Amino acid sequence: MNEKYNVYLVSDSTGETLDRIFLSLKSQFANFEYEKKEYAFVRTEQQIDRIIKECIACENSLILYTIVETKLAKYISSQSEKKQVPCFGVLGNLILSFSKLLNQKAIHKPSAQHVLDDDYYKRIEAIQFTMTHDDGKKVDDIKNADVILLGVSRTSKTPTSIYLANRGYKTVNIPLVLEQTIPKDLTLNKKTCIIGLVADPERLADIRRNRVAIMNEHKIKEYTDLEYIKKEVNDSKILFKKNNWPIIDVTRRSVEETAASILKIIEIKKNQ
Repeated sequence: MNEKYNVYLVSDSTGETLDRIFLSLKSQFANFEYEKKEYAFVRTEQQIDRIIKECIACENSLILYTIVETKLAKYISSQSEKKQVPCFGVLGNLILSFSKLLNQKAIHKPSAQHVLDDDYYKRIEAIQFTMTHDDGKKVDDIKNADVILLGVSRTSKTPTSIYLANRGYKTVNIPLVLEQTIPKDLTLNKKTCIIGLVADPERLADIRRNRVAIMNEHKIKEYTDLEYIKKEVNDSKILFKKNNWPIIDVTRRSVEETAASILKIIEIKKNQ
């Protein structure tokens, strides 16, 4: 059996960056058994002492940290080494390398990425816009959107929209239902990036059956019928091709991968 590790994620900010890095790191190891413990806003030596003390009490402990304040970063590194706890700084060498490249000193300020600047308020505005326009709720001002996503039910429109909104893109998502017309403005809109999402019908059928079971709703037979779903998906593809809208198959894609493809399409459209 593989050993189980106690992974301590220590950050002087929210821990979001470190969590994402660890997610990428662990995905590269198929047999990595671990229990994760997260410590955010760690900014004193006393906090670090308590964490290391806890590490010593547990077998197979290791620390990953993002601490930008130089003195504190050195402290967690030296104390971990002294107590023989494996410890890895995620940003330290990168900040130092950038400092040399740019020929300027880093400010070493915790939470500097969360400053309330124009980009921050742009993201907030995008999130508010996206939530208001979720699932085709509001379509009278879609010309103000940066991205419009269309697709049949369960093609990850909402989570993808929220992800894009967090990146600062005002996103509208519109469900495609048989015999229901789409807003006329869509076919005339040449400015906004409009993208069609599709998925394998059998995969959609499985997802929909699970959803119906959870909701205890057994009246919607067509919603889970494979032949009906095949027609839905095929009709959506015909619509997308007719209007020359890019199509993304989300069957085997995570939300992040779908969003990355959308951002690439946006960039291409900008440069046309």
